[in-house]
Amino acid sequence: MNTRFSQRLQGELDALKAAGTYKYLRHLTSPMAPEVDMEEAGHVIVLSSNNYLGLSDQADVIEAGVAGLQKYGAGTASVRFICGTFAIHRTLEDRIAEFLSMQSALTYVSCWNANTGLFPTIAEEGSTIISDELNHASIIDGCRLATKSKRERYKHSDMSELEGKLRAADPRGPILIVTDGVFSMEGSLANLPAIVQLAKKYNAVTVVDDSHGTGVMGKSGRGTIEHFGLEGQIDIITGTLGKALGGAAGGFVAGSHALIETLIQRSRPQLFSNALPPTVAASSLAAIEYLESHPELVEKLRENTTYFRQGLKKLGFNPLEGESAILPIIVGEPSFAIAMSEQLLKRGLFVTGFGFPVVPEGTARIRVQISAKLTKAEMDRALAAFDEVGREIGVLDRAS
Repeated sequence: MNTRFSQRLQGELDALKAAGTYKYLRHLTSPMAPEVDMEEAGHVIVLSSNNYLGLSDQADVIEAGVAGLQKYGAGTASVRFICGTFAIHRTLEDRIAEFLSMQSALTYVSCWNANTGLFPTIAEEGSTIISDELNHASIIDGCRLATKSKRERYKHSDMSELEGKLRAADPRGPILIVTDGVFSMEGSLANLPAIVQLAKKYNAVTVVDDSHGTGVMGKSGRGTIEHFGLEGQIDIITGTLGKALGGAAGGFVAGSHALIETLIQRSRPQLFSNALPPTVAASSLAAIEYLESHPELVEKLRENTTYFRQGLKKLGFNPLEGESAILPIIVGEPSFAIAMSEQLLKRGLFVTGFGFPVVPEGTARIRVQISAKLTKAEMDRALAAFDEVGREIGVLDRAS
């Protein structure tokens, strides 16, 4: 072992602990649900999960995964073009495309893989990528890998700056406008109507990562595109199966037949990584079908989000405004956000504090995420914990 190297790493870790920004893993001993058992804190309410529809612990979804495991085995054992593609992958991809009103879709083991596989494949020499500055890290890293492309960023949701960069882009190469549908740390939505209009004006390709919108936004949970009534007007959608759609793992790209065939031929994570485990594919398929047959889940999620937002405001907190199920409460410094989350956990509420570099410096926050499966009693208990901790550590004084 290289002792000097290990000591250097340990020193950096000790500095994080001293600054109060060290991230501790929490260990769950029960399924993800509105309430879970945690080794470090006992029985707690969860307000930090992407399990927006509560499908992670839904019996139909679990049973489908077990059936997929029994039929197809534990894993794929190789990449798809070498070892073959399981029928469940094709079925899932067809359903994703249909669900999103796209021609075709392709699954990856995560949306991170999907984004890092997409951009280097389609953004070649002479192309331009123009990305919102608050896009998810997987988009940022995917764009970084597109080394032959000119890469630009525009200020968050600033359509004037976006148009300026579109005007300056080389029209001979593909121009990509890239945005999250729902910004995960803000809870805000992309201005997709304006982006679509600008894309038409400058002949640009629109790419939307709707990981936090799928299952959450839109009348039937089909995402931010449905929310704005823009079905058929977005060129490429990326997303995850690991949040509202069952919460296991997996990501996807949806677009034209030509795009998906190109990714099959050239996308490196697709060519060199094992396919999504069949059990996950089966449970994800069941999650989509469950959502389609239970649209009331989406309305219940909105009701719960409104209830909790109003409850926070009554206490004196000022969560950022937005239409998603994400309610960020800005508290200032990372150490303060983390300390607040620790105090909430001691009172039986699991919610995470975020600071730099996840969010800009000085904007550390507690990010509340709501689930359709939360009961009013659970939300009231959570609000009581927020009230107690907020008064104890002075954050309510800051927010009021």
